[in-house]
Amino acid sequence: MDRAEPSGEAWQVVDRQRDHMLKLVTKGFFNELVNYGVKREEMLRVASHLLDNLLSRDLGKAQPRPTSDSRFSLRSVQDHWKNEHHLTVDEVTLRPLGRALLPRLSEWLRAPGVSESFVRPFPVGQEALESHLFGSPERDYLEIDVSGETVGIIGGESLDHASGRMEMRKLVGDPDRRGQGIGKRATFGFIYYAFSILGLHKLYVHSRDINVRNMNLNSSFGFELEGVFLEEIPTPDGRRADVVRMALLKPIWVAMFGV
Repeated sequence: MDRAEPSGEAWQVVDRQRDHMLKLVTKGFFNELVNYGVKREEMLRVASHLLDNLLSRDLGKAQPRPTSDSRFSLRSVQDHWKNEHHLTVDEVTLRPLGRALLPRLSEWLRAPGVSESFVRPFPVGQEALESHLFGSPERDYLEIDVSGETVGIIGGESLDHASGRMEMRKLVGDPDRRGQGIGKRATFGFIYYAFSILGLHKLYVHSRDINVRNMNLNSSFGFELEGVFLEEIPTPDGRRADVVRMALLKPIWVAMFGV
């Protein structure tokens, strides 16, 4: 099928969502400045420097509207699930999570900052982790393999077949494999798995505070900002963190990436 072009009304919705996201990014940036010790009376100087950068780079021109990642389409997925239980996007393969990966996964999660990056951290310890990942039909996780080596996991929590929705979570655990596009390919493959194999209608993701990189990545796959939960969770330093929720509907994804 041809890719559907959003209507003018749809673009108005996108613009409102973009404006909301920019407000969230500004809030996150402000909080980071405060954390770095920038005083409130110095904020106007920061704003002035931002304006200087804007003018020097001539970014005042109209910016292109956000588009889907052109590197992907439904044809990007090699679907061998029915007979061999795996999917491949380029060199990244997704297959059912096996218990043999638990020791490495437990090690990945012990790395500083990894477990805390999830809105609801994974359980600590291999036994508790096994019970969490394999003990409920409401969870479905896959291994991320590259050239025969498992480098992470991707999957979902709160799987609800009745309503057709699930929360997506992802971890590229091997630090040497990050920044190579593996997460993007795994994400696209898992979206395909959720919509085309599990038959779901909706995927959603939660992020702590304002992770601009993840928000842009999710937006390129069709995820839209669904809401912000203010001071939703505690942080290790005793503060509270906002939680951002983005969601993707199957018809939108098919319209963006169908061919």
